[in-house]
Amino acid sequence: MPKKKEFDPTKVLEVKLSELHPFKNHPFKVLDDDLMQQTVDSITQVGVLSPAVVRPHPDGGYEIISGHRRLKACELAGLETMPVIVKDLSDDEAVIFMVDSNLQRENILPSEKAKAYKMKMEALKHQGKRRDLTSDQLGPKLWAAEKLAINNDDSATQIKRYIRLASLEPALLEKVDSKEISFTPAVELASLSQEEQQGFLDAMDYSQNTPSLSQAQRIRKLSQSGQCTVEAMREIMSEEKKSELDKIIISNDELKRYFPRSFSPKQMRDTIFKLLENWLKSRKQKKELEK
Repeated sequence: MPKKKEFDPTKVLEVKLSELHPFKNHPFKVLDDDLMQQTVDSITQVGVLSPAVVRPHPDGGYEIISGHRRLKACELAGLETMPVIVKDLSDDEAVIFMVDSNLQRENILPSEKAKAYKMKMEALKHQGKRRDLTSDQLGPKLWAAEKLAINNDDSATQIKRYIRLASLEPALLEKVDSKEISFTPAVELASLSQEEQQGFLDAMDYSQNTPSLSQAQRIRKLSQSGQCTVEAMREIMSEEKKSELDKIIISNDELKRYFPRSFSPKQMRDTIFKLLENWLKSRKQKKELEK
């Protein structure tokens, strides 16, 4: 049997981008956004300052554990190689390292956290089974959630909510990411079956409303009693919510088409209000002239 190749975890290697493969089921999105452009500009000027972390890929080359955004930035910058550190990690160790590395980022989407926490929980449970840790009287699920909460801003309870969120249909998860559906109602809706979730999307479209926590809880209770029909969900979702009578929701994606890529949300907001002030002055002047 050939001797297993050993890697020096302190040694930085220059590896061709073509030899780097994304992590299987990587839960974090690599977006071509303003932050990506900033990374591209930085790499163009000073190179990659922090090596990516990879492990050997069974089909040759390397699997990226931490550094997907850097890989994309290197591609956009026209580089052929990037620095990496090779670690010989098991599947579970790689998942834990990948999740921990990415959770340090700012502006993580709910869907990313949901999928990442679920992946890490499964990895911890696998490790626990191998070490006979699941005999804990609290049970493996709670044990995993508590382990996830160590050195984490999210509590064990909040982490379990995120993991429940991972059960949502992709279309509903997108609405959570865009803040069309709030986090807490979304957690309630995650208890619905796949078919019921599809029906809820229909009810949402029919009513042109977003669910309140109360509505989501009532829909979950309908599901538990076997009465969660599209018609019943349409009726609940068509109720007028007093808190939303004066609310107008415009997503960032809708606004970004009108602003330079470099504009922050605050700059967009300030510009919108300035334009509205000018519009209001223009209307007043027009009325004065018509008198």
